[in-house]
Amino acid sequence: MENNELIKKEKKDDFIDTIEEKEQIQNLEEFMFYKKIPSLLVPPLNFAMVTKGIYRSGFPNKKNFAFLKKLKLKSIMYLSPDEYFEENYQFMKENNIQFFQYKIEGNKEPFKEISFEDMSNALTQVLDTRNLPMLIHCNKGRHRVGCLIGCLRKLQNYSMNSIFDEYIRYAGPKLRISDQEFIEIFPVTIIKLNPKYLPESFLKFGKSHY
Repeated sequence: MENNELIKKEKKDDFIDTIEEKEQIQNLEEFMFYKKIPSLLVPPLNFAMVTKGIYRSGFPNKKNFAFLKKLKLKSIMYLSPDEYFEENYQFMKENNIQFFQYKIEGNKEPFKEISFEDMSNALTQVLDTRNLPMLIHCNKGRHRVGCLIGCLRKLQNYSMNSIFDEYIRYAGPKLRISDQEFIEIFPVTIIKLNPKYLPESFLKFGKSHY
């Protein structure tokens, strides 16, 4: 009787060992399978192409780096006074990407507003083929980037309705009337454009500047 019980126990132990081995092998096979799958390309928050060579987004993080590498960026522009993250600096260094930062705080009534000079200087860098492809971002990709893109669209002679529709599409319910007012009154003639390096899609719009 005791021998029968011992045999049953040994068979049960063997069965458990077999299950554990199968699970280990299965886990290893799954691991090796997923290792072969390329990393998922995850764009930053509010990412979009504005025009050829110019992109917009919210603040990119580490999970977005594989996606950004595909864009073959020459530069990144950050519209904020906040410190930039070290891992983002490292990413730019590894990929030979130059960095522009304009310490724009955004339009927040009644005490803060974007200066025309800051916006003009930023647009000068954006509209220079030596800096393209470029990603322009702030923190959420809503207000400061929305203002810059709105001013850029004015240079392209977009209607104000189209400009505001695009602004609202990214700002959503957090839209700011002060941003829309800024875009409306921004004088595009103050932007310093270099015709030699102006992107092709802007050549016909930039003639009045030089």
